[in-house]
Amino acid sequence: MNKVYKVLATASILAMAAVPVAANAQDVPSGSAPENKQLIQNQVKVVPGTMGQITNFVNDNTGKFITVTGRGLAPTDQNQIILSITKDTKIVDAKGKPVALKTIVDEKKVVKAFYNPNITKSLPARGAALTLVVQDQSFTAIDGAVSEVREGGILVKGTDIYNKYEDTILLHFADKATILDQNGKAITADSIKKGMSVRAFYGPAVAESLPPQSTTNYVIVNTDNEANGPETSQELTAGTEGIITDTADGKITVIGKAMEKGGVNHVILTVDDKTQIVDEDGKALTKEALKTAVHVDATYSGIMTMIYPAQTHADKIVVKKAESVKIEGTVKASDRTSKDQVYVSVGSDDSAANDVILNITKDTQIIPTVGGETALRAGTKIVAFHSPIMTLSLPGITNAEVVIVTSDDNAIKPR
Repeated sequence: MNKVYKVLATASILAMAAVPVAANAQDVPSGSAPENKQLIQNQVKVVPGTMGQITNFVNDNTGKFITVTGRGLAPTDQNQIILSITKDTKIVDAKGKPVALKTIVDEKKVVKAFYNPNITKSLPARGAALTLVVQDQSFTAIDGAVSEVREGGILVKGTDIYNKYEDTILLHFADKATILDQNGKAITADSIKKGMSVRAFYGPAVAESLPPQSTTNYVIVNTDNEANGPETSQELTAGTEGIITDTADGKITVIGKAMEKGGVNHVILTVDDKTQIVDEDGKALTKEALKTAVHVDATYSGIMTMIYPAQTHADKIVVKKAESVKIEGTVKASDRTSKDQVYVSVGSDDSAANDVILNITKDTQIIPTVGGETALRAGTKIVAFHSPIMTLSLPGITNAEVVIVTSDDNAIKPR
C-alpha cells in the first residue's frame, strides 16, 4: 500500500498539514556534492487515504468505528474501508480546525480519511484512522452501467452508492476530469463504451431535468465488462467462491474469494424461493443442501448493504461436492510449528489428542474481529475450516481454508 507520491497541489497543503507522514529521506550532507553530481532529494511517503462519505458508524463496547465509502486518493488506496477512531485520531477541517465526528456523520459531509498503511486483507479492509479532513464541498456517486455515450458525457443507470436508490443521470465530463480504468490507469473519455460499468462521482449541483444532469470530475471505468447493456453488465458483477460458515434465519454466510467479475470475500446471503440452488451438474437442490462447511459458488446482485460483512440476496448457489472440516479452539505457542503454521488446541482443553496444526497459505481467508488484526497469536480463539486431507502425525497437519477470529482478548501482545 505504501507508495512514494509527489507533494499535493497548493490547494491541499493546509489539509496535509494535519496528515501524518513518514520521512523516507536520505539527507544531503552539507558541503560539496558527491563526485557523480547526483543529489539525493528528500522524499516523503504520504499515508494512504480514502475520500468519501461515512456510510456506517459504530460506537459500542468494542470501540468506535467508521466506514468510509468513496474512492482511494491513489489507485492503490481503498475505495471503502472500516477505520477505528482512537484518542490519537485527528478530526479537522481544511484549515486545521477541530470538527465533531457526530457533525460529519449527521450532515453527511465528505472527508479525506488517512490511515495507517497496516490494514487487513479483508473486504472492506480495516485499519486505524490517523486523520479525517472534512471537505468544503460535498458530492454523491453512482455505481452503474453506461446506457448511452453522448458528446462530452455519458448516461448512467445504476444505484446511488450512499442512499442505495436506483438512479439515472446524464454526466458531463469536467475539463480536467480524472478518468481511470479498473487498474488505475488514466484513459480518455472516448474509451468509454455502452455497457461498461462505472463508478462516477458528481455534484453537488444537479440540474432538475429529465434525466437529471450534473458534472463529473472523477470516473472509474471497468473496460473489461463491455456488454450489450446495463442489465447484462449487472448480471455478471458479483459472486463469491467459498465455504458456508454459518446458516441461520434463512440466510447463509459465505467466506472465500471474490469471483473474476467482482464480489466480496465475506458475504451474508438471503436465500428464498427466488434463489436457484443446483449441484455442479445443474440438478436442482433444496435449501437443505446448504449446510455449514459445504463449498459453494454463490452469485448475487452487486447492490449490497454498506455494512460489514456485506449483505444481499442470493440469485444462484452452486453446491459443490467438496466439504471442509470445522474446528473451534485456541491458538497455542508450540515448538512443533514452523513459519506460516499455527497450533490449535481444539476445544480449548488440556487434551492434545484432537489438536491440529494449520498451514496458513496465501489462499487462507482470515477474518479478524472488528478493529482487530489478522495475526494469529497464541491465546487467540478461532473457528477454522480446513481441508479434510491431513497428515497421520500427532497432531495432524492440514491446510487452513478459512479462519474466523472470535476473540483476541487473551492474545499475547507482540514485544
